[in-house]
Amino acid sequence: MQKIQIILNDGRVMNAELYEEVAPVTVENFLKLIDKDFFAGLIFHRVIPRFMIQGGGMDAALNPKSASAIKGEFKSNGYDNPLKHTKGVLSMARTNMPNSASSQFFICVEDTPFLDGEYATFGRLSDEESVDIAVDISKVYTVSVGYYDDVPYEPIVIKTIKRA
Repeated sequence: MQKIQIILNDGRVMNAELYEEVAPVTVENFLKLIDKDFFAGLIFHRVIPRFMIQGGGMDAALNPKSASAIKGEFKSNGYDNPLKHTKGVLSMARTNMPNSASSQFFICVEDTPFLDGEYATFGRLSDEESVDIAVDISKVYTVSVGYYDDVPYEPIVIKTIKRA
């Protein structure tokens, strides 16, 4: 298990654990991006109450930042990943292509069993305060901007993600 911290520009910190035994390729990729400080200045660009918050791929101007795609470690892609999409779980965002996840991730703010087996879960927030921060983020006022819906009106900026 690897411990990380998602540090926001406003000083809030979400503590999390990453599970190599559940999704080794995903965790290795995520830690590689952390070590490169890839996430610094990116935002949570999609937030939906009672569902999830998504970040790791765009800056505050919605300019994308890309990384290499990895194999999707989830059941419908032929991989046995037992971690369920419960409140506080970290999972990889992707397109309709199963092996398209790269840097964008989401944090469930409610149990979302309909995602089980379809997206690569790889960690979880490790304390109630961190979960509360994610839930609070999911409730901010959002707008539609171009092709993007559910964008926080005031950007929720990731200062950095680091190993703890």
